[in-house]
Amino acid sequence: MPALASHRKPRTRVRNTGPAVGITTAALASVTLLSTQSALAAPAPKPSIEDVQKKVDDLYRQAGNATQQYNQAKEATTAQRSKVDTLLDDVAKRTEKVNEARRTLGTYAAAQYRGGTLAPTATFFLADDPQSFFDQTHLMDRMTERQTRAVSDFRTQQAKASKQRAEAVASLETLTESQATLRTSKQNVQTKLSEARGLLSKLTAEEKARLAELERKKEAEAKRKAAELAKKQAAAKAEADRKAAAAEEAAKEAGSGTGTGTGTGTGSGSGSDADASTKAEKVMAFARAQLGKPYVWGATGPASYDCSGLTQAAWKAAGVDIPRTTWDQVNVGTRIATEDLRPGDLVFFYDDISHVGIYKGDGMMIHAPKPGANVREESIYYMPIYGSVRPG
Repeated sequence: MPALASHRKPRTRVRNTGPAVGITTAALASVTLLSTQSALAAPAPKPSIEDVQKKVDDLYRQAGNATQQYNQAKEATTAQRSKVDTLLDDVAKRTEKVNEARRTLGTYAAAQYRGGTLAPTATFFLADDPQSFFDQTHLMDRMTERQTRAVSDFRTQQAKASKQRAEAVASLETLTESQATLRTSKQNVQTKLSEARGLLSKLTAEEKARLAELERKKEAEAKRKAAELAKKQAAAKAEADRKAAAAEEAAKEAGSGTGTGTGTGTGSGSGSDADASTKAEKVMAFARAQLGKPYVWGATGPASYDCSGLTQAAWKAAGVDIPRTTWDQVNVGTRIATEDLRPGDLVFFYDDISHVGIYKGDGMMIHAPKPGANVREESIYYMPIYGSVRPG
């Protein structure tokens, strides 16, 4: 009997021409991955010159702030080191006194050991006569008093020595903290300056030229504002002079007499103004003599300065001692409105009070600007003003 399979028609195979589902998924995944990698690998857009200028200025400001932290920590370290040295000297002297008291006690102890001590009754019976007994007893009492004083002195010196040692240890710990702060501040300054230099080094010649043009525009705008301030100050002075002349003329017409007028003009107020003017002249003479010297952070002269180092040195030349940092200098003297500024006054900048300059007049100042620049004259409007003071 023939097999049934031989009567069946061969089954037609249908060829699937579409892509396999597995292959399609893998391909899509590969495309997605490559797209993501391409997006991640794409370089970030280059910052504009305006952004670079803003970033560099901000880094220099941060470096200025860190410089003030460094100056503050350096002062604290110097003062603390001096205190520690004094305390260690005191501890050494006190230790010697303790040793002297200890030697005195040792002498008494040795004497008692060699001679022994007897009870008062035994001493009475062994004495050659009653007077001898009383003399010996009196001597023993005096020795006992000296021993008591020696013990008391030893304990006193020992307690003072322990106290001074504790103070010295605490001061050494404070000194260590100040030194750590000093190192941190120094590293912060160097880091900010390195970042600023790194940004500038990446600029092309064309970009550097554009940056220089932005700086020129910034300086021109600052000088324009300075000229406006100079004009206002000149007008205010002229008005004050006019009123003073009118008052003097009115006094003469009223028959006040020249003697009274002269006396009023040479009073204590005039003397005070003259003294302030003399100091200001000395400040400005010193500041002008430093023009062209390089800015070096942490420097106080005479070859180089940072901003607060220059202001401190200038006022010292006028016989006035002011603190080292901008944060302390801003609290010295009398606060002055910008329109009332006079030569020698100190002008502070930025919200963090990280920069200071010496007002020269006509809206201009002399200051040590930043690393890479020299002491120079510049408009006080080149940076945002925080406030001003008149030392002395």
